[in-house]
Amino acid sequence: MRPLRRLAAGLATLGLALAGLTAVDAPAAHAAGALTAEFSSTGSGNSWTGTYTVKNGTSAAVNGWTLEFDLPAGVTITSDMYGTHTTSGSHVTALPAYYNSTIPAGGSTYPYSYTFTASGSMSAPTGCIINGAKCDGTPATPPAAPTGVAVADATAHTVTLKWNAAARGDFPVASYDVLRGNTVVASSGTTQAVVQDLSPATSYQFTVRAKDSRGNLGALSDPVTAKTFDPSTDTVPPTAPGGLTAGAVTSSTVQLSWSAATDNNRVAAYDVYRGSTLATTVPADTRTATVGGLMPTTAYTFTVKARDLADNSSPASNAVTVTTKDPVGDGGYAKVGYFVQWGIYGRQYFVKNLDTAGAAAKLDVVNYAFGNIDPVNLTCLNGVTKGTTADPEDPNQGDGAGDAEADYGRAFSAAQSVNGQADDGWGKLRGNFNQLKELKAKYPHLKVVESLGGWTYSKYFSDVAKTDASRKKFVKSCIDMYIKGNLPAYEGAGGPGVAAGIFDGFDLDWEWPGSPDGHPGNHWSADDKANFAALIHEFRVQLDALGGDHKLLTAFTPADPKKVTAGWDLQQVSKDMDILNVQGYDFHGSGSDNSWEPNRTGDASNLYPDPKSPYPNDFSIDGAVQAYLDAGVSPRKLTVGFPFYGRGWQQVADGGAHGEWQSANGAAPGQFQEEAGTRGYNNLVTSVPGLTVYHNDQTVATYGYTGPNGQWWSFDDTWSIGKKAAYIKSKHLLGAMIWEMSGDTPNGTLLGALNSGLQN
Repeated sequence: MRPLRRLAAGLATLGLALAGLTAVDAPAAHAAGALTAEFSSTGSGNSWTGTYTVKNGTSAAVNGWTLEFDLPAGVTITSDMYGTHTTSGSHVTALPAYYNSTIPAGGSTYPYSYTFTASGSMSAPTGCIINGAKCDGTPATPPAAPTGVAVADATAHTVTLKWNAAARGDFPVASYDVLRGNTVVASSGTTQAVVQDLSPATSYQFTVRAKDSRGNLGALSDPVTAKTFDPSTDTVPPTAPGGLTAGAVTSSTVQLSWSAATDNNRVAAYDVYRGSTLATTVPADTRTATVGGLMPTTAYTFTVKARDLADNSSPASNAVTVTTKDPVGDGGYAKVGYFVQWGIYGRQYFVKNLDTAGAAAKLDVVNYAFGNIDPVNLTCLNGVTKGTTADPEDPNQGDGAGDAEADYGRAFSAAQSVNGQADDGWGKLRGNFNQLKELKAKYPHLKVVESLGGWTYSKYFSDVAKTDASRKKFVKSCIDMYIKGNLPAYEGAGGPGVAAGIFDGFDLDWEWPGSPDGHPGNHWSADDKANFAALIHEFRVQLDALGGDHKLLTAFTPADPKKVTAGWDLQQVSKDMDILNVQGYDFHGSGSDNSWEPNRTGDASNLYPDPKSPYPNDFSIDGAVQAYLDAGVSPRKLTVGFPFYGRGWQQVADGGAHGEWQSANGAAPGQFQEEAGTRGYNNLVTSVPGLTVYHNDQTVATYGYTGPNGQWWSFDDTWSIGKKAAYIKSKHLLGAMIWEMSGDTPNGTLLGALNSGLQN
């Protein structure tokens, strides 16, 4: 019923707004055979209204449209109706509302045409584009042919051409193509290009053409003839470059500089090597290079060789070894916190709470949980609102489940929004995703990653990881959806690119590869270990291919050494992963169905093992971390998991140990009816009467007990968090991970303790 209420409210607002259009005449007849947009305006002076009526002159319905135009100097848009806009400088991009996004054949958006109110001297915008074509429906005028094409340089295997900038047509010139005959042999975004892989001492003829920002091709330039260098005339290599040094270093780039080499003819270029791999080539007059595409927290060795006109290579320069910076945390200690999609319901925990509790200022990464896998297409799944089944043991509990309403459909009120402004219910991006966008705007340091899987949504990981084709398909679908932001349509929201810029990577929460111990019905195989490593590598390859800022790739990893052995090739995956969030909790517990460990209490997140534990597998944080370090994983890729919740039992005997490791009779009542044995920290310490808190100094474990035959809870408090933070610093680990943020107090008591404990 929530979508119906939002729609009704939106239509009421729409009805009120229509009164403001009575002074605008109906647009004229449609242009035939094209999608067009016609501009009209009313008002005068420094406050006026502009309207674009989109007309469909084609014989088929148009589903979705994007309008672009440039505002005159001094003009700004103050508000809009029947669509939403974004502005970059003077360039405006407008998207429709859900009710006017589809235009039937021969129809138009009138009377719900995109309308804006503007300030500044009234005049018509320029450069109007509708779905990439000119708004008047006429063919685009392409750029002119470049002039002054000349040979700037030639080596044995390359020719460098230069030319004058081409005059633009209707759209700006975006790039140039160099052709040999009818074949494009080089492209460039500048007025110079290098043609590679040519034969020595050979003549070639080239032409150049311009391409505009909409892909329209200009005419060919006059041809120019170039001859490659004859290497038989020069057999002496250059001297080695000297003084190679490293400058600025980031998590994914290194700046290098060196002194010039000499040659009996002249140096043509410098080749920069990462180990034995050619990383980049720069011209002879440039003795600096920025090498990108590097992994964080990784050591690389670089050398440089000079190359002359005959492609003779010099000896290598001195070697320089550089370790890239951490992916987050700026060299200190990082904090990663999970925000749960469903927190906006029973927990009433919104993205805004990350701001008001002070968490956003302290966190480095927010993991948004969880994304599901389409059980039929084996792709990332969104655009659906389908809950899980009530039975936690149902093997099909999470099949096809998702919550697009929470993700990007729900219209939040001003009181629930980060920026204090209510969603209008018509925007293409609403819900948690829009709030995360607002949060990142307020805290630019913050990274947000989409977490895939989790306990209920891990069923089909084994299937998507099984083959090279299935891996490529799955990763591409996830990148399209979350990184490129192409969200499926849902209740008027979604569409191409609407969520672009929100997510900075992915967190993989497969529970558990190669193991039958996951959710009932999970698919698994003995081949999962190798296939998972290949899936992780495919994520790394496709994320790196996007270019731009380094995209994070993280994972939730087990504390159980058996699960590590079964599903994790740590030496391989750590090459591709930025962060391994090591499970630091749920070592013991009693679930809502009492099928876990209902008859005896146990510490759920102890730092060190307890010799008094009666359990055959007494896990600990230190034991888990040491297993990863022993496998060769860099400590600066490891975080320790912290629970911001407690695990509880009822009818617990005292045993002279305040209930620790004592007999029990199932899970204690939980914070929510469907989650027996679990309470968020704030709920636990405020809602369980008579709870006395105890600390085990030997194991660094906190627990609470209400007395003989009462409730017993294992959890973290500020005392244990301080001890564990000191441990993280002593091991020089990357930092801490939190499951999950809604469990903290409203003023962020636990995160505050963690943040203080991890200060340098």
